[in-house]
Amino acid sequence: MKANIRRILVAMLLGVAVYGGFVVYSGLDKISASLEIFHFSAFAAACALAFGNYVVRFLKWEFYLSRLEIRGVGKLDSFLTFLSGFVLTVTPGKVGEVFKSLVLHETHGVPMTKTAPIVVAERATDVIGIVVLIVIGSLGFSGGLVWAAVGAALVLALLVIVANRNLSLALIGVVGRLPGKLGRIAPKLEAAYDSLAMMLRPRNLLLPSLLSSAAWMLECLALWVILVGFRLSTSIPLAMFFYATSTLIGAIIPVPGGLGVTEGSLMAQMTELGHVERGIAAAAMILVRFATLWFAVVVGFVALSLLKRRHPGLLSDARAEAESAEAPAPSRAGH
Repeated sequence: MKANIRRILVAMLLGVAVYGGFVVYSGLDKISASLEIFHFSAFAAACALAFGNYVVRFLKWEFYLSRLEIRGVGKLDSFLTFLSGFVLTVTPGKVGEVFKSLVLHETHGVPMTKTAPIVVAERATDVIGIVVLIVIGSLGFSGGLVWAAVGAALVLALLVIVANRNLSLALIGVVGRLPGKLGRIAPKLEAAYDSLAMMLRPRNLLLPSLLSSAAWMLECLALWVILVGFRLSTSIPLAMFFYATSTLIGAIIPVPGGLGVTEGSLMAQMTELGHVERGIAAAAMILVRFATLWFAVVVGFVALSLLKRRHPGLLSDARAEAESAEAPAPSRAGH
C-alpha cells in the first residue's frame, strides 16, 4: 500500500503542476476575477452530483456481483468496497480500481480472479454510456459525431475481441510471453476470461450501459452547474458534449487520471466551441476536476478508513501489494 500512496502523491504533484500551468497560461488575474463572481454553492452541487454518479455506478457493481453469484457480502460492506476503489483513481490506466477485488478477497474471501473482470466490464459499459452522451450532446452542432464514431469503434473492437474466445486467448498468450510482471499475469487473465465473457454478453450489457449513461450524465451536469455558477448560459447538451468527450479522450490516452489530457480538452472545447472567456474556462475546468477526480480520491480514502474499522485486518498482510500488482489490468473510461 505504501507504493500506492507514493503513486498518489506523485499524481497529486503532477496535478498541481498541470493546474499551475493552466493558471499561468490563462492569467492569474483573469482567474481571480472570474472566481469573484462565482457562486460557490454551485461547487457543492457539483460534488453532490459526482457522488450521485458513484451511487448509480454502485448499482452496476451490485448487478455484476449478482450475475457472478457472489453471495454473503452485506450492502454496506459492498458499497464501501466499491468506493474504496477510488483511492487509486489517479493511478495509470485506473489499474488501482482492481483494488476493489483485493479488498473483497481480504474481507470476504472472494477469489480475485472471479471479481477482477468486473472492473473491465465496468470500464467497457462506461465507455458505451459516455459514447451515448457524446451522441446526444453532438446533435446540436456539426463535427461532434466524429468523436461518437471514434468511441463506437473502440467499443466495437473491445466487444469483438471478448466475444471471440480464440482471439482473446491468443492475445493472452502474447501477454504470457512478455518479460517480468506482465508475463506472470497471463494465467490470471486466462482464469478471468470466462467471467468477463459472460458479463459482456448482450443480455448483461443493456442495464449496466443504461446505468453508466445515467451516472456520467450526473457528472456532465456537474460541469453545467459550475458554468451556471459563473453566470453563463451554456446549454446542457453542449456541457454534456464537452465533459463526455474530454472524459473519453482522457480515458484513451494512458496517463494517471487523464491528468493534463482531460483538462486541456475540456478547456479547449469551452473556449473554442462554447466561446467561454479563457479565465472563466480555466477556473471552471479546475473546479469541475476537483469536484469529480479529486473528490473521488477523498471519498475513496474515507470509505477505506471505514472498512478498516469494520475489518481491522484489512491490508495488514504483506501479500496485499503483490496481489494488487499481479491482478489483471482493466481498460478505462474517465474516473
